[in-house]
Amino acid sequence: QVQLQESGPGLVKPSQTLSLTCTVSGGSIRTNYYYLSWIRQPPGKGLEWMGAIAYSGSTYYSPSLKSRTSISRDTSKNQFTLQLSSVTPEDTAKYYCARGVVSTWYYDYWGQGTQVTVSS
Repeated sequence: QVQLQESGPGLVKPSQTLSLTCTVSGGSIRTNYYYLSWIRQPPGKGLEWMGAIAYSGSTYYSPSLKSRTSISRDTSKNQFTLQLSSVTPEDTAKYYCARGVVSTWYYDYWGQGTQVTVSS
């Protein structure tokens, strides 16, 4: 059974960098059937796709967040990370990591999500 678990600080100050880690268990993150994404949901709003990292290590970002977002992975720890720089209160959201099936927008496994609040 594949499980994804987000971890990171729940409170970040404006202008700082938000860093989250997703630990994957029950399956390797280096499989060419899947890609790994970060998705967030601000309060009262819908899901927003932030970016993804593929089997090859290639990364893809939402155009609206590209200048502030970086996704990387540590295959030795079966983890991938999100860094979002220059955060503002508008970045307050519940952040999810998820595993997507290659060539689709279907996500078969999700983490439970972690709430991040941007506030001074």
